[in-house]
Amino acid sequence: MAESGGLTSPAFTGADDIRHRLDELDYLVDDGTAAALFFALSLGRPLLLEGEPGVGKTTAAKALARALSTPLIRLQCYEGLTAGEALYEWNYQRQMLAIRLAEARHDRLNDADLFTEDFLQERPILRAIRHRGPQPPVLLIDEIDRADDEFEALLFEFLGEASITIPELGTFTAERRPIAVLTSNRSRDLHDALRRRCLYHWIDFPAPERVVEILRRTVPSANEALIRSATDFVGRIRRFDLDKAPGMAETIDWVSALSSLGATELVREDVLRTLSTVAKTLDDRDVITAALDQLT
Repeated sequence: MAESGGLTSPAFTGADDIRHRLDELDYLVDDGTAAALFFALSLGRPLLLEGEPGVGKTTAAKALARALSTPLIRLQCYEGLTAGEALYEWNYQRQMLAIRLAEARHDRLNDADLFTEDFLQERPILRAIRHRGPQPPVLLIDEIDRADDEFEALLFEFLGEASITIPELGTFTAERRPIAVLTSNRSRDLHDALRRRCLYHWIDFPAPERVVEILRRTVPSANEALIRSATDFVGRIRRFDLDKAPGMAETIDWVSALSSLGATELVREDVLRTLSTVAKTLDDRDVITAALDQLT
């Protein structure tokens, strides 16, 4: 059941090409992120993206899939995630139906009859391995730090060899390596064995001028004065000791909310009315509110 494996063919001429192609999709990346994506493609290696929540890790994988015109296969990680939900599972209902039909015909089925591809259900990782198309898919393994430690071990064969082994059927190896992007918010430490199998890149919160450019594109209804004052405001409150510092996603939500109110500049009343888009805990709301007179 083994299939021939191979490296991903580079679809971009270099990091500058990636940055340009993603820019056309309104996803702005810095030089480091563009280089990391290019090396992951050209070397055929999984890429682990870490950074604070809301800096665009998940969006990077989505934008890459769009730029390549290839499917995005997403595996959302959570505590208790199992191989049956991530790799593959047997269709037990179909197996039971086959057994009953065989009994009705007075036939006898053995294990080899029941554990075939006809009864195999693909989950995201096996689906990515068996994908057929002009480009390999982008497999997004999102928030790997939310899964249990034990789940990481299930990924080692896939991350290292672009294959998984099903005891009843053998080893499935991708004809071309899926473009695997893992994200982590660093809620816990990941195993060294997983990190060794991946390229690594940390995504920082964007510099102010890049924040401004992102907001211009994502919230076109907002005027320049509002965008720049909101960027400055978020940059200053990110220096506070907050439970959840606002990321790029929260900043976009906040400016969108302000714009929907018709705001053209920051005023205390509008900030208070839209604070729920920026402050994600009661303590953070109180900290920002207390400092509001100094910030606006």
